[in-house]
Amino acid sequence: MASNFAARANQALMQSSPQWRLVVWLLLMLSASLWTLQLWQNGARVQSDILAMLPHLQQDKLTERALNQVEATLADQVYIALVAKDETKAIAAAKLLMQKLEADLVARGKQGALTDIRSADMQLGEALGQFYFPHRFKLLTAPQAEALASQNIESLIEAATAQLYNAFSYANSNLLAQDPLLLFPANLLTLAPSSKVRASQGILLANQGDNVAAVVMAKGRESAFNPNAQLAQMTVLTQGLDAVKQSYPDITVLKAGALFHALAATQTAKSEISILGLASLLGVIALVWLAFRSVMPLLLAIVTISSGLLLAVTFTLSVFGELHLLTLVFGTSLIGIAIDYSFHFYCERLSNTERSAKATVAYIFPTVTLAFITSALAYVGIGLAPFPGMQQVAIFCAAGLLGAYLTLILAYPLLAGSRLPEGSRPLALAGTYLACLTQLSKRFTTPLGMGMFALVILIWCLGGITKLTVDDDIRHLQQSPASVTRPENQLRQLLSGGTDNQFLLVRAPSEEALLQQLERVSPMLNAAIANQELGNYVSLSRYLPSHQKQDTAYRLQGEIYQTQLEQVLTSLGLDENLKPELQAAYLAAKTEYITPAAFFTLGAGKQLAPLWLAPNEANSPVSNGALNDGGVSAEHGADQGADYGAIVLLGGIQQIDTLKARFAHDESVQLIDKVADISAVMGHYRLLTLKLLALALGIALLLFSLNFGFKNAAVVVAVPALAALLTLATLGLTGSPLSLFHALALILVFGIGIDYSLFFASAQNHGKAVMMAVFMSACSTLLAFGLLAFSQTQAIHYFGLTLSLGIGFTFLLSPLILTTTLALTTNQLLTTKKS
Repeated sequence: MASNFAARANQALMQSSPQWRLVVWLLLMLSASLWTLQLWQNGARVQSDILAMLPHLQQDKLTERALNQVEATLADQVYIALVAKDETKAIAAAKLLMQKLEADLVARGKQGALTDIRSADMQLGEALGQFYFPHRFKLLTAPQAEALASQNIESLIEAATAQLYNAFSYANSNLLAQDPLLLFPANLLTLAPSSKVRASQGILLANQGDNVAAVVMAKGRESAFNPNAQLAQMTVLTQGLDAVKQSYPDITVLKAGALFHALAATQTAKSEISILGLASLLGVIALVWLAFRSVMPLLLAIVTISSGLLLAVTFTLSVFGELHLLTLVFGTSLIGIAIDYSFHFYCERLSNTERSAKATVAYIFPTVTLAFITSALAYVGIGLAPFPGMQQVAIFCAAGLLGAYLTLILAYPLLAGSRLPEGSRPLALAGTYLACLTQLSKRFTTPLGMGMFALVILIWCLGGITKLTVDDDIRHLQQSPASVTRPENQLRQLLSGGTDNQFLLVRAPSEEALLQQLERVSPMLNAAIANQELGNYVSLSRYLPSHQKQDTAYRLQGEIYQTQLEQVLTSLGLDENLKPELQAAYLAAKTEYITPAAFFTLGAGKQLAPLWLAPNEANSPVSNGALNDGGVSAEHGADQGADYGAIVLLGGIQQIDTLKARFAHDESVQLIDKVADISAVMGHYRLLTLKLLALALGIALLLFSLNFGFKNAAVVVAVPALAALLTLATLGLTGSPLSLFHALALILVFGIGIDYSLFFASAQNHGKAVMMAVFMSACSTLLAFGLLAFSQTQAIHYFGLTLSLGIGFTFLLSPLILTTTLALTTNQLLTTKKS
C-alpha cells in the first residue's frame, strides 16, 4: 500500500516539468522569507533563558502561584559586594556605586536598566516602630510572656530599672509614660532577623575576615535572560564599577545574581553557535568538494542547507514566537542531516552518469521519502518531551528536513542538470570498503562466526549496561564557570547563606489559621538552624502574630495594667497620675489587631508581600499595590475557595533531606523544591522516551514488513536497535550517566540509522553508490554531532556524545544489511527451487 502511494507520487513528479517545480520551490522559499521577516518585525525574539527549556510542572493553583511569586521576587536581583580593608572606604565605595546607578536611572527614567537600587534601609526601624507601637499591648517576647505567666513581674521591673540607669538606653520620658516597663523596645528588636550583616550610614555591611564588605542591591527592569537586557544591565554596572575602581583601586568586587549566570550562558551559546556551526559547515563543504570536485554540488549543498534552515526558523517562530539559543546550537546538527539528501542524489548520479537529474530524483524518491518520514517521526518523538526548548528542537529540525527534502524534489531536477566530473575514484573506494565488509560478513554467516559475533555483542552490552548509572539533575543542564560561581558563593556566605530556590509553602483554610501555622513552623526551623541543617529563613510569623498570640499577650499584660500598675509606677519612680491614661490605652487596644492588610501598606511590608498568598487576588495586598516589583499579577486568576498560603524563604540549606523529613507528615507544610521536582519529571520522561524508542522500533518493523518482508524488515530495524544498545553499553563502560538527553539522542539515532538501513535495503545493484552516500552522510553527521559533544553545556554534550556513538555504530553495522538481505534472498530462491 505504501509502495503504491510512493509509485503514484513518483509518477506525478515525473510528469511535471523541472521548470514548474523550480517555480514552486522559489515561491515557497520567498513566502517563508517574507513570513519570517514579518514575524521578526512583530516581536519574535531569540530566547537565552535556560529555564525556558525546563519542563512544566503540574501543580495545584496555590503551589503554582507560590512558585511564580518566588521566581518573580528573587529573579533579576543583582548583588554587588565591595570589599575593602576598612569600613570607611567600603561605605564610600558603595555610596559611589549607588550614586552612579541612580544617575543612570534618573537619566533614563522608567527605561533605566536597573531599578530598586538600595543597601540598608535606615528608616526601617522607625517605620516599624510607628506601626507596631499602637499595638504594644499585644506584643510580648518569649521571656516577657514567661515572666508574666509566672507572675514574676519583679524581674520585668528590674530589667526596666536597669534600662533607666543605662547610659545607652533607649528609654525616655515619653516612652516611659506609655510603656513603663519598657517592653516594646525588646519586641521591636525581635523583628530584626538574626544575621551577620549590620548597617551604617545607610549601607549594609558584613565582615569578611579582616576586611569589610559593603553590599549594594538592585533589580533588573527586564529579565536577566533577555540578551538586550543583559547588555543594558551589564553596561550600567560596568560603568559604575569602573568609577569605583578609579577612585578606590584596591577594592575587591564580588557579584551574584541570575544576570551573571545568564550572561555566561548567552556568551557560551553564541560562541558555540558560531564555532560549531561554522566548523560543521566548513567540514561539509570540504567533504562535498573532495567527493565530487565540482562547484555545482557544493552550491546545491549550501542551497539545501540554507533552505532547510530557513524553513526551520520559519516554523519555529510561527509555533513558539521565539527561538531559543540552545535550539540554534542543537540545530547546527541539521546541517549534517539535511545534506544527506544531496549526498544520495549525487552518489546515484556518479554511479550512472547517463541518467538525468530528473530521473535520478525519481529513482531515489521512494527511499528518500520513507527516510524523511522516519527521521521526521524521530524528531516528533523528541517533541513529546515536556521541555519547550526540546520541543523547539523537534520543530526546528523536522521543518529543516522538510526544507531539504522539498529542495531535492523541486529544485534539483533543474538546478542539478549539469554533468559531474569523473567520480570513479570515490566510488571505487566505497566499493573496496563494501567488498571488505562483504568478506567479513561471510565469516559471520557460519554458525561459529554468528555465535562468536553474538557472544562479543552480548558481553559488551551486558557489561556496559549493568554499569550504566542515571543522572536527571537539572543543575547539570548548564554549569556556570568558576569565575561566576566562586564570587557568588563568597557573597552568599557574607549574607548568611542568602536565599535558596527551595522554600516552604504553608497553607491553611483561614487567615488566622495560617498565622498560627507559621508560628508553629518557626520553632521547627530554629531547631534546623541549631542542627546546621539550615542557615536562615524569612517568615511572616516574625512580623504578623496571630490573633491568638496577640490575645494571649494582651491577657498577660492585664497583670500589669489591671493589677500591678501602681506597684510598677512606684517602683520605677513614675508619676501615679499616669495610671488612668495607661489603663484607658490598654482597654482601648483590646479590639485593635495587627493585620496583614495593614502591615503590607508599609515599605517593609511591601517587600514581604510576595510571601502572602490570599485566596482571592483581587482582595490581596498584591493587587492593592503592596507588591511593587515583580509579583504575580491578576492574570493568573483568582483562587476562589482555595486555601490561604504563606511562603517561608530558606537560605543556606545544608541538609535538604533532613529538612524535608521534618515536615514529611504535615500536609499543611510543603517543602517546594522545584529543582528536585523537575529532575523527577526528567527521570520519568527519560524512561518514557526509551519506551517510545522501543515502540518506534516495533512500528518500523511492521511498516517495513509491507515493503521488504518480515525477515528483511527485521534486519533493517536490527541495525539501529543494536546501535542503540551498543551506545548505552559504551556510555556505561565510559562512566557517562544516562539522562533524558541521552534518551532523546537515541531517538535520533533510530531516525538516522533507519535512513542508512533503508538505503542499503533498497540498494539492489547500486551498493557502491549507497556506500559512498552513507559514508559521506555519516561523516557529515559525525562532524555536526561530534562537535556538539565538545559543548560546555552538559545537555548539549550528552546529546552530541550519544549521537556520535550511535551514528558511528550505525555506520559500521548498516552495510551488513546489503550482504544479509542478499543472503536471505538467495536462501529463499534456493528453497523455492528445491520445493
